[in-house]
Amino acid sequence: MIGLISATAAGTSARDRLATAWPGRTRVYDGPVREAVERAFAECEQLVCFLATGATVRLLAPLLTDKASDPGVVCVDEAGRFAVSLLGGHGGGANSLATEVASALAATPVITTATDATDIPGLDTLGLPTEGAVATVTRAILDGTPVTLHADAVWPLPPLPPNVRWDAPLAVGDGDAAAPGGALASEHVISGAPEDAPQQTASRAFRPTAGTSGPHAPLVATPDGPGPGSAAEQPVAGTDTAGTSGGVVAHAGPVPGGAAPEGAAAPGSGGPRLILTDRVVGIAAADVVVRPPSLVVGVGASRGVGVDEVYGLVRDVLRDAGLSPLSVVELATVDAKADEPGIVGAAGRLGVPVRTYPADVLAAITVPNPSGAPLAAVGTPSVAEAAALVAGRGGELLVPKRKSSPEGRAAMATCAVVRRAPRGRLAVVGLGPGARDLLTPRATAELRRASVLVGLDQYVDQIRDLLRPGTRVIESGLGREEERARTAVTEAQAGHAVALVGSGDAGVYAMASPALAEAADDIEVVGVPGVTAALAAAAILGAPLGHDHVSISLSDLHTPWEVIERRVRAAAEADIVVTFYNPRSRGRDWQLPKALALLAEHRTAATPVGVVRNASRPDGTSHLTTLARLDPATVDMMTVVTVGNTATREIAGRMVTPRGYRWQSEGAR
Repeated sequence: MIGLISATAAGTSARDRLATAWPGRTRVYDGPVREAVERAFAECEQLVCFLATGATVRLLAPLLTDKASDPGVVCVDEAGRFAVSLLGGHGGGANSLATEVASALAATPVITTATDATDIPGLDTLGLPTEGAVATVTRAILDGTPVTLHADAVWPLPPLPPNVRWDAPLAVGDGDAAAPGGALASEHVISGAPEDAPQQTASRAFRPTAGTSGPHAPLVATPDGPGPGSAAEQPVAGTDTAGTSGGVVAHAGPVPGGAAPEGAAAPGSGGPRLILTDRVVGIAAADVVVRPPSLVVGVGASRGVGVDEVYGLVRDVLRDAGLSPLSVVELATVDAKADEPGIVGAAGRLGVPVRTYPADVLAAITVPNPSGAPLAAVGTPSVAEAAALVAGRGGELLVPKRKSSPEGRAAMATCAVVRRAPRGRLAVVGLGPGARDLLTPRATAELRRASVLVGLDQYVDQIRDLLRPGTRVIESGLGREEERARTAVTEAQAGHAVALVGSGDAGVYAMASPALAEAADDIEVVGVPGVTAALAAAAILGAPLGHDHVSISLSDLHTPWEVIERRVRAAAEADIVVTFYNPRSRGRDWQLPKALALLAEHRTAATPVGVVRNASRPDGTSHLTTLARLDPATVDMMTVVTVGNTATREIAGRMVTPRGYRWQSEGAR
């Protein structure tokens, strides 16, 4: 809940606007301001104070306890011009809230945290638990000091700034537990907001256990023919790469398996380090451990088992295996135990959910330690091991089934631990028709989240300025779509956070289809819709798509002309509005006249036709003509052609296809 506090008539007006915009998210606190702030601070996760920053600071000062628990606070000035992230920028979500408030009130967000100012993802914005000297390592990252990253495996994190360089996973002797095998990705940003003094912290609350460390692209998305291209990779470091037209350019870090870069701190050297591991490791004064969501604990239990017994077993098993509770992502068990208080309570102490599976699913899993007891009780010879293996998606069984050991009675709980393999992330992002203001916020967020960007060179050029430092960009020229699709999937399969970009909507004559044809279920796939060329052109023309409509590409590069012709005939006979993509090129100039002739068999010569080139871009042009008067020579690959149906009209210079509402028909009479 977001608490809203104001003191003046102007502040109250802005407060009420926000409350109206966010019903269900906000609560208005009336009365004396000091009392209102005190009540909201105690009862809400976030506050928006329509007060001067100085006054807000004085009111908040005696209420502050800890950055991990204090609510995020945003301050809005009397004129409603600025939304200032005042307290809890990252941990309390005030930075994001300030941006939201500014959008709702047409104000300017003011965010001053160092990582945001320097465009480096904060360690506390990754959504992963952290331990250690967050402030010290963050300060080193911000200052450009070499920081070494040790990771047991590749995880889909944001891009690292150039001074954060990877090294091998910590081996035995560098920590408190044996090191599992694993390769490290080259690009990840891990950093946190600086503090006044170094701290040793753990970011997710849990019951401590012994041994645990405290966003312009060309209009046409589908190329009409092959173009030159060569592969290369270079890092995004604030300068563009020259002379790469038609090639592949990337912003890259070191290659996994190579030597540690010059200047990087070696293990034990005392230099700042980021350690990405689920193992309990010894950390030095300048270390931060980031805990990946890699461990699944399978739990079996008798009815009536106590929370202490289940939790104690899980705690002891993790401790003895040298594994961190902060990397536990869920407890897994059989459906019959979904409401077992002891299991639910233990999950609550660990701060993770309980996932359950049907007994027949678990019974089909081969385990090293089957038993007759659970088979008789719940219908599967294994609960702990089988549930852990299913939830672990085929990961490694680190700890086989182990029973609890209460004094004076039989064990009532069992558990097993599986390490999930990292799952890379592929975001297929539509960049829209070219205008920056038509690039969606979600697309921008995905571009900034990706450590690897894959795309057509001319599309990448349009959004390069949105990429964070350290992003690895793999770009290539026309005709290399299959290569880009495979590259994006391969990078995601390696564990990276990948953005594959296309113009318009990436699922419309663009890269989503070839990429998803290559992708298996071993990666996460996210689709980010974009404004298509057809929609952008329609908005310029008026309302040509007011009724049923279809888009047809006239390029026979990937589709035989016989198929295209059959589709055009069907659209003509069905009296559907048609938007033609890829209508004409220098080497392909007869298809558009042929398609128009097919439509003319079922539509009058006066049928409106809209022609838009480079929709939404500064050099964009558009004009209305008719089916009989359209000159195909004025059309090229950067153009979309929209042909109306028999009801489409030109009204006041705009192309309009009636929706067919009954009240419109009655009015026309």
